[in-house]
Amino acid sequence: MNTAENIAENIEDTNMHKIIPFPSPLRIHEDKTLRNNSPVGYRIFKDKLFKCLVIILSILSFLPLLLVLFHITKNGISVINWGFLTELPLPIGEKGGGVFNSIIGSLILIILSSIISIPLGISAGIYLAEKNKGRIANIINLCIVVLQGTPSIVIGIITYIWVVAPLGGFSALSGGIALSIMMLPVIIKSTEETLKLIPYHLKEASLALGVPYYKTILKVILPTGLSGILTGILLSVARITGETAPLLFTAFGNQFLNYNILKPIDSLPYRIFYYAMSPYPEWHTFAWGASFILVMIVLSFNLIARGISAKWKVQF
Repeated sequence: MNTAENIAENIEDTNMHKIIPFPSPLRIHEDKTLRNNSPVGYRIFKDKLFKCLVIILSILSFLPLLLVLFHITKNGISVINWGFLTELPLPIGEKGGGVFNSIIGSLILIILSSIISIPLGISAGIYLAEKNKGRIANIINLCIVVLQGTPSIVIGIITYIWVVAPLGGFSALSGGIALSIMMLPVIIKSTEETLKLIPYHLKEASLALGVPYYKTILKVILPTGLSGILTGILLSVARITGETAPLLFTAFGNQFLNYNILKPIDSLPYRIFYYAMSPYPEWHTFAWGASFILVMIVLSFNLIARGISAKWKVQF
């Protein structure tokens, strides 16, 4: 037994002190060709060609916008002056006149439609973000899809039947209702998608501290997604600012300055349509000037929305 134990100990001591040599490093030579025997230079050429093609297609995609902006600026900027911005329209044959009533009317319509659509849109967006499954959620999503695909003139006709006919006349209120219906899909979807990006543990932490559910939504969830919600609101406002068809059946137009929301009111899209359809060259010039103002307003809303989205973006 002692002899066997001594032999085992000698074997262990030998294995412990055995030096295992480390293999020498291998030399890897760079291969100038790929497995498919295609030269690297040819692959680089195809890569650069594809990049150039993408750049050219990207430029062509917004080239029509540049041409429209150039044409409107070329024909409309010469009409812009202080009198054009602060005076009311004058009868044909008289020099001067402006679109002050149209600018004020457009602002009133935007305010009315925002007051109606923003609370409803944000509320519906919160509901879809919190409970996106169920019969009510499916009905809301179906309504959003239908509203997004509904022509604006159809919305104007429906609003005429629902609001204008019962009130007995055209009004700024009916125009605001028609535009608010068009704003709803954008606000609802932007609110829903923004709130879905917020991590669930923020709401869990608030509820775990004993904060009521409604305060969690108002004080935690909504402030966190404020940038996305504001972006959706501004984009929806930019969309309705240039709408003409619904206003033909609702607000109708007014050549005088009016602050009463129960009376017809003017707007920049309607004034552009009215001047463009007239046979007078002077009014055609005014239409270009009003178009330039309208494009600048819409462009400003879009730039502000992009700025808010970039500056107040919350990353998780």
